[in-house]
Amino acid sequence: MKRHLFLALVLGLTFSNLSAQQETIGSIQDLPVESSNVYYINNRQPLKQNVLIKLPVGNIRPSGWLGRYLELQKEGLTGNLGEISAWLSKKNNAWLSKDGSGDHGWEEVPYWLKGYAHLGYILNDPKIIEESKIWLEAAIQSQRPDGYFGPLILRNNKPDLWGNMIMLWCLQSYYEYSGDERVLTLMTNYFKWQYNLPDSFLLKDYWENSRGGDNILSVYWLYNRTKGNEWLLDLAEKLHRNTADWTKQNDLPNWHNVNVAQCFREPATFYLQSQDAKHLKATYDNFHFVREVFGQVPGGMFGADENARPGYTDPRQGVETCGMVEQMASNEILLGITGDPFWADHAEEVAFNTYPAAVTADFKALRYITSPNMTISDSKNHAPGIDNSGPFLMMNPFSSRCCQHNHSQGWPYYAEHLYMATNDNGVAAVLYAASTVDVKVGNKSEVSIKQTSNYPFEEVINFEVNTKQKNVQFPFYLRIPNWAEKAEVKINGKKYNVSRGAKYFKIDRMWNNDDKVELILPMAVKVKTWEKNKNAVSIMRGPLTYSLKIKEQYVEKDSKVSAIGDSKWQENADPSKWPSYEILPASDWNYGIVKSELERPENLTVNKKAWPKDSFPFEANTVPISITIKAKQLKEWLVDRHGLTGELPLSPLVVDSKEQVVELIPMGAARLRISAFPVVK
Repeated sequence: MKRHLFLALVLGLTFSNLSAQQETIGSIQDLPVESSNVYYINNRQPLKQNVLIKLPVGNIRPSGWLGRYLELQKEGLTGNLGEISAWLSKKNNAWLSKDGSGDHGWEEVPYWLKGYAHLGYILNDPKIIEESKIWLEAAIQSQRPDGYFGPLILRNNKPDLWGNMIMLWCLQSYYEYSGDERVLTLMTNYFKWQYNLPDSFLLKDYWENSRGGDNILSVYWLYNRTKGNEWLLDLAEKLHRNTADWTKQNDLPNWHNVNVAQCFREPATFYLQSQDAKHLKATYDNFHFVREVFGQVPGGMFGADENARPGYTDPRQGVETCGMVEQMASNEILLGITGDPFWADHAEEVAFNTYPAAVTADFKALRYITSPNMTISDSKNHAPGIDNSGPFLMMNPFSSRCCQHNHSQGWPYYAEHLYMATNDNGVAAVLYAASTVDVKVGNKSEVSIKQTSNYPFEEVINFEVNTKQKNVQFPFYLRIPNWAEKAEVKINGKKYNVSRGAKYFKIDRMWNNDDKVELILPMAVKVKTWEKNKNAVSIMRGPLTYSLKIKEQYVEKDSKVSAIGDSKWQENADPSKWPSYEILPASDWNYGIVKSELERPENLTVNKKAWPKDSFPFEANTVPISITIKAKQLKEWLVDRHGLTGELPLSPLVVDSKEQVVELIPMGAARLRISAFPVVK
């Protein structure tokens, strides 16, 4: 009897030690790259593996404010653009033609479809999916015997491939969703056509030449899903050779804001093939160089209200809505390539602070240009204060042509990257928003992880792991934002501290149904000083920047009358159903922050309010959080002769106006805003 008890004790200790050995919980710097995920497609040799792998569209179902945003997008401009935009009219549309003849055969249809179809897949919306299939089926049916597909656009008698680059991304997503093998056939034949095209005819027009990196990504996508196509890597090298050179030191091929946001990642894309560190470094250098010169402003973007111009670096300079969504997409792609949470941090910075203010709160109108300091949004011409001539600050659903269509990708692509698979058959939460993910992990197990939180408006993010069986072992990684100090993780109530500077927190353990993980990211109020922009300051808390709350006066305008000159709409488009708005300031905006307030930012009052009933926090009058701070009015800081917010005065200033307490709200909820403030003594 004693011998049996002894053996039981020994065996119990042995199994306990084995169980303990199977658990790895703690802070880490790097994600695994040595192994290969057996469930999700990564890059095939000799390409370098991505550190993180995008999950198929539809595996992640957003809820909370992000889910609400997608519903608003469906009910608003994205879901109904087909009744407004002339480019989406089916009458004689070149994208619906078998031989590519007809009208409107350039970027607008695939720009819109890129986000619209994803919206349908994510929301499982039959109407959107069926409408998308009309355009996708037409693209597939349009392939000619030589391999070319879609409308044939000639520039100087050479084919312009830019529109097809976007449509390829639409087709790739459709394949992820449907498994339709015709997509692989079409892409193989089309890339053979590209492969046989002389260099002198390849990527010679301005837009396609800048954006050839998007074509390279599609070549790699096909290479990873087909065998015997080694020639595709030769094509990728050929495309890289004929794309604008984004590896220049302290210079760029051009300074168009969308090109910058979209194309700075081309060297990192080609790095997967070259495996030359200089290519990866070039992308990081591009990013930091642009921010150093034109991005000394809050919100994550840079001043290029069409093109970045020397001397136009004040936070009143803006960026296109196209530029915002392309920057978010670039961040998400680079996060996959590198695993570097820097790109996730920046994706959140743009997504939370800059992009929401580019559209009305009901998602039924957008504007071409949005700035960190923007105290008027009207239908007037503000050139040369901004680079374009025309009503480029107007919230107008009939206007802004490229952004009118390309805005659609912003939130769907963001939602699809909340989680990514890891090379050790695990999963990483890389962007945070309420959602549920279905993912294959470990040893042939499928789990669901439900995330509940009002992040970034609160500090706690909860995860509930649901397994179909007991004892499912897999690693679960949590991204730790760079701004987070004293972060904590709780696993079924047991607390673990996160090391300062950690990039991820790894939980590799045996999971059971309803296991719970809690991530606590304390958000301290901090001050960012923009020394290179007149010593202005911004107030931040966690990933949110805060802007002066300016009372917004909406003035309805006729959408047709106030549209930008190159806008086109359908004959039956009803401007009364889709009105435009000027947003004018109905309160003072010209304030400087009192210097003493900045010395102890932790003492500033953070006001936590009720969560909005409609779960939409990006509206000035229903924000769930704000900060109050002392300020003084600067009577000489006015709207300038171009009708724009005056340039920042040099800080610190001495003024004799009376101290006032002003309210700061999250930057993304402020469609009129001051986000970079002068400082007053």
